[in-house]
Amino acid sequence: MAVSSNPRPLDPGPIYAPPTDVLIVTTPYLTGYRVTRVIGATFGLIVRSRGLGQNIWAFFRSWAGGEIKVYTQLLEQARHVAVQRLSDHAKSLGANAVLSVGFDTSELGPAMTEVLAYGTAVVVEPDATPAQPVTLR
Repeated sequence: MAVSSNPRPLDPGPIYAPPTDVLIVTTPYLTGYRVTRVIGATFGLIVRSRGLGQNIWAFFRSWAGGEIKVYTQLLEQARHVAVQRLSDHAKSLGANAVLSVGFDTSELGPAMTEVLAYGTAVVVEPDATPAQPVTLR
């Protein structure tokens, strides 16, 4: 059995807290901070497989309609791991924040799902400059 070099667990458990060592936002800016250096693209990727038992249960559940919670949980876990890996990759590049974060999901074959978290790795520092009022003249 191979040992992963990634220090973060593959199964994050029931609580999906965001990383605390890198600021991660979906906006192209970070209020209260200024960007001092743009490093570039960063990403976190995971490919997860649905087990045979999950596929059989989901097949029967789909007849009745409604949410298929097994797949929802699988995607929640995969997104969480992708964000953790995004954070790890950004840190390895020297970043302390990631801006404009987004997700991409696709299927690889009949039972595998790929989840990609991506964004722009940057270095930010607190900005104590008071906000300037906007006026129309």
